[in-house]
Amino acid sequence: MLVQPIRDSRQPAHVVVVASEKGGSGKSTTGVHIAVALLKAGQRVATVDLDGRQKTLTHYIQNRRAWCERRRIQLELPTHYCIERAQTSSIEANERIEVANLCSAVSMIERTHDFVVVDTPGNDSFLMRLAHSMADTLITPIKDSFVDFDVLGNFDPINLTVTGETHYAKMVREARRERRLLDGRSTDWIVIRNRLSGSRNNRHIADGLTELGKQMAFRWSEGLAERVVYREFFPLGLTALDDPDSALGRRTNKSHLTAREEVINLLTALQLPLSENGKRHVATLAQWNAVKDEPLQVHEMVS
Repeated sequence: MLVQPIRDSRQPAHVVVVASEKGGSGKSTTGVHIAVALLKAGQRVATVDLDGRQKTLTHYIQNRRAWCERRRIQLELPTHYCIERAQTSSIEANERIEVANLCSAVSMIERTHDFVVVDTPGNDSFLMRLAHSMADTLITPIKDSFVDFDVLGNFDPINLTVTGETHYAKMVREARRERRLLDGRSTDWIVIRNRLSGSRNNRHIADGLTELGKQMAFRWSEGLAERVVYREFFPLGLTALDDPDSALGRRTNKSHLTAREEVINLLTALQLPLSENGKRHVATLAQWNAVKDEPLQVHEMVS
């Protein structure tokens, strides 16, 4: 699922930013599933919620922690930070306070974690632009419609070909340029098509993304479909990757299995780099779980 080239553990944390200027595109759901998948892969993960007003990612993780306590179970939990909105009368002062809080959070986790997953608000702001310039991997979820495609590019209404890029696309281009100038590193940009509807316009959207991706150096992947099971997960803080037998006390159903499969397909498409230490930890844990209920052998008790 996440077996990719190994990252040097001495490098700072790999920053994954989930961002779009359209609300309701599934940013927080996508971010939580990525964070939990990385935790299950043995990675040290921190999450940062930049939407200090809506706080969807923060509430998701709080729900997950509360469900663990209620069910007396253990689920993977990231180190979490929420960058609260500053409330002074000055816009400039608010920006300084929020940026200082973000920099403080990042400084505490960039050398102690393998990944930082950042969820952003659905509007243009100084903090959102800063997050884009920090991204090693930028994930832009869009709903599978012409309305959301309009975040990235414009369609000709007659022949449905791409005629140009938008304000957000230009902002991403500038953020990536600043990143290259700052430290010589590039940002891997992936657009994911969430809430696939089966509409007859899907082919035009796919063709448009392919054409625009060539112009703007991003790749695209299918994401998370419109499923009731994702909405049911939120108040419990669960994900499609969690075992429902232990987390819910019920067997895995078809809807859960289908959701898990599409999450795994998305994670594979992202090609996130894993640390070697985390992979060894997962292998050891799997070996331990396989034999923990077996009786001890004599040679294990006597040296």
